[in-house]
Amino acid sequence: MNVIIIEDEKPSARRLQRMLNVLDVKAETMLHSVEESIAWFQNNEHPDLIFLDIQLSDGLSFEIFEAIEIKSAIIFTTAYDEYALQAFKLNSIDYLLKPIDDDELEKAVNKYKERSFEKKSVTLDFNDIKKLLVNPLDREYKKRFSIKVGQHLKLINIDDIECFYSENKGTYLYTKEGRNYLLDTTLEQLEDELEPQTFFRINRKFFVNINAIKDMVSYTNSRLQIKLNSYNEQDVIVARERVKDFKFWLE
Repeated sequence: MNVIIIEDEKPSARRLQRMLNVLDVKAETMLHSVEESIAWFQNNEHPDLIFLDIQLSDGLSFEIFEAIEIKSAIIFTTAYDEYALQAFKLNSIDYLLKPIDDDELEKAVNKYKERSFEKKSVTLDFNDIKKLLVNPLDREYKKRFSIKVGQHLKLINIDDIECFYSENKGTYLYTKEGRNYLLDTTLEQLEDELEPQTFFRINRKFFVNINAIKDMVSYTNSRLQIKLNSYNEQDVIVARERVKDFKFWLE
């Protein structure tokens, strides 16, 4: 299997390469920009499989496909789960949400191996997908959550929630008043329910509300520590792989 990685953050690319090595998948070629990728595809045989980041240092990776007719399967590696997810799934083998999980990576690779994928040109609707990357999907997001408290139901408005987090296999919301409540859902399900301009998944355990951020501090290994207005039960850390996208989201 001929595999390449297109990822502008070199530490992330090397980490993915190591993870693939464990699965006995060799990705000898790593590309880090739109310009470099276009030049490479013009002068090399196209691979069987591409692990593709969305936002590269010099533009969106879709620009590669607009310039070159690519004949490869794609697995997206992206932090843009809240945007254009359905478009990704329709036009690719799979998508992996950063930071990439070992089990999810293995499932995606197995999906590629099990699928009888005929080499053909990738047909992505670039204009529609890029529009979705810039603007949230035109859809309704949750405005409140109903929480069972004893024999009662309590309604909590989305604006009163500072963060969502997972702990001990449970999913919780935390309010401005300093109360946390157990939810009958998962963070993965919340990805499709939360308004992406307001909530961002900073790591595999936390969604934070932009209006609840009090301070941001540099942290070890190029990460960021988030200080929320009320929540202080545990450290709230932006994963290194998501720092760039988090800063983009803030703006």
